[in-house]
Amino acid sequence: MFKIRNYSQIKKQSLMAFGDFVLVLTALWLAFSLRLGELYIPESGIPYLFLMAPVISVPIFIRFGLYKAIIRYIGFHALWSIMQAVTLYALVWGVIAFLSGVEGILPRSVIIINWGVALVLISSSRMIGRWWVAGASSIYMLSNQSNMPGSRKNVVIYGAGSAGVQLATALSYSSEYNPVAFIDDSKALKNHRVNGYKVHPFTHFGTLVEKYNVTDVLLAMPSASQSQRNKIVNLLEPYSVHVHTLPGIDELAQGKVKIDDIREVDIADLLGRESVSPNPNLLHANIKDKTVLVTGAGGSIGSELCRQIIHLEPKKLILFDHSEFALYLIEKELNNLNNKSATIKRRTIIIPILGNVCNQNRLEKVCSAYEVKTIYHAAAYKHVPLVETNPSEAIRNNIFGTLRTALAAVKTGVETFVLISTDKAVRPTNTMGATKRFAELILQGLAIKKHSHTRFSMVRFGNVLGSSGSVVPLFREQIASGGPVTVTDPKIIRYFMTIPEAAQLVIQAGAMGKGGDVFVLDMGEPVNICDLAKKLVRLSGLEVKSADNPNGDIEIEFTGLRHGEKLYEELLIGDNVTSTEHSLIMRAEEEVLAWDVIQKALTEFDEALSECDQDKIRDILLNVVKGYKPQCGIEDMLYKQEVGMSQETNIVDISSKVS
Repeated sequence: MFKIRNYSQIKKQSLMAFGDFVLVLTALWLAFSLRLGELYIPESGIPYLFLMAPVISVPIFIRFGLYKAIIRYIGFHALWSIMQAVTLYALVWGVIAFLSGVEGILPRSVIIINWGVALVLISSSRMIGRWWVAGASSIYMLSNQSNMPGSRKNVVIYGAGSAGVQLATALSYSSEYNPVAFIDDSKALKNHRVNGYKVHPFTHFGTLVEKYNVTDVLLAMPSASQSQRNKIVNLLEPYSVHVHTLPGIDELAQGKVKIDDIREVDIADLLGRESVSPNPNLLHANIKDKTVLVTGAGGSIGSELCRQIIHLEPKKLILFDHSEFALYLIEKELNNLNNKSATIKRRTIIIPILGNVCNQNRLEKVCSAYEVKTIYHAAAYKHVPLVETNPSEAIRNNIFGTLRTALAAVKTGVETFVLISTDKAVRPTNTMGATKRFAELILQGLAIKKHSHTRFSMVRFGNVLGSSGSVVPLFREQIASGGPVTVTDPKIIRYFMTIPEAAQLVIQAGAMGKGGDVFVLDMGEPVNICDLAKKLVRLSGLEVKSADNPNGDIEIEFTGLRHGEKLYEELLIGDNVTSTEHSLIMRAEEEVLAWDVIQKALTEFDEALSECDQDKIRDILLNVVKGYKPQCGIEDMLYKQEVGMSQETNIVDISSKVS
């Protein structure tokens, strides 16, 4: 058997064709015998028809692809092809038989019986072959299990639908997973067997875990809503099992379920947040048939904006980023999408531009040369602790970068300018939030001036899942390395949203801007970060180690709030907020600054930067950003080094005078 597994494809196909040759002859002989009620001995003229049977059948079987199907994966479509091929063969053979002048000794019913017997024999040979190969594979894996790095994990598949059945079939040939049962709450499937595995309700799950030593659960419900998946994940959390999931139905639409599709449970499944269908008119308003520029195109938000924009039929898409590697990656990805995606109706011209957003002259040349109509300004320094220790660069990039990009837009007649802002701009406690709030004030000030046709708007939202610096990848990495999982404070909470949803809402919000609008995205319910960490530990099949459970696997370690970090974030500065035509987008009315006040602050910032005066930078932010309350002193690394050296010098001077 194992020698056959190693045969070449041509050799295997030849063996199958020879088998069919014998089976077709056998079927014809059985058809005569059944019709006559005795073992048939061919009469004169009939042997010719026996020889014709395989000559007719095998070419037809080849034409219908019967020898291309892989026996171990044979299914309904292959059986349907067999039925079509055998039917055509039986008809052709019957016509030739009657044209041969032997109708006096050939009962007409033999043709029907021959068709039925041949169909049974040919189909059965495939099913027996599949069973034989599957059985031999199982024996082979069991016999070699001692040589494997680890034995197969017993898994339960949650969901006995189409995806679950396909997954069970794929896993039956896996050396890593061994499916033992299905879980499905459908009453129609209760206590039935699907693909050879019994379907149980969730109430039996604890028993299954103990009986089969189940270590993993695979969620095979690609069409389930986020709230449904969240409910199931919450049910599984108390058990020490590793929960995996399949991607959504859209991702699986292009092909069958494969083992490669299994992945860690999506953090979006833990949040249970339901997305709202986008408004097509809002999506296309600023993009369709226009040239669009995205700054920070290689970043987390910028790259997702580009992925969504390319599906909305822009004339050109300009990728603007100062990171050569990030720009290379997003250009390569978008070109692949452009050329291979079936959902993109019209190919977009993609233009990668290396540049810094502080270089207004370069931005003006780009906007003029390509007649840019819409800018999504995502370029910014956003990592709170890093920005806190490098505040002058945040001033340069987040404030002056926004100013230069906005002025370039005004000068070149850009129609729409959308700033990607953050919830940390609301009553900021850190430099990052303060610089982003001042960037908002710049755009609001430009909108008040009304000296151009450019419509400025800002979109403010909280944390996005999977972005650079996100806690979730960090937690997974810490769990994989055995812990501990580090959380700053047991009470810290954050709003979360997936990157695709955030980008989609940014595009729609920008289309509703009239000038100076601050749009706030509905982030849903806040999440306790400590609870999130514990949930990820348990869904990895491990237990949290604590005073109550000293034998647990992963410890949660509290490190304390970092510089500038809040226990909770806010999205609104005041209470003056109105709804929009999208249920997840609100418009906030907030206090603005006159343009002359903004200009004065910008001049002072410029002087402070040229002098590397960190004290002055802090004072200016305190004066112009209402509600800014820094939680720490000046943490600029160069500033602290210089202060330390100065103190050491003073100590030396005093010591020398004393001596």
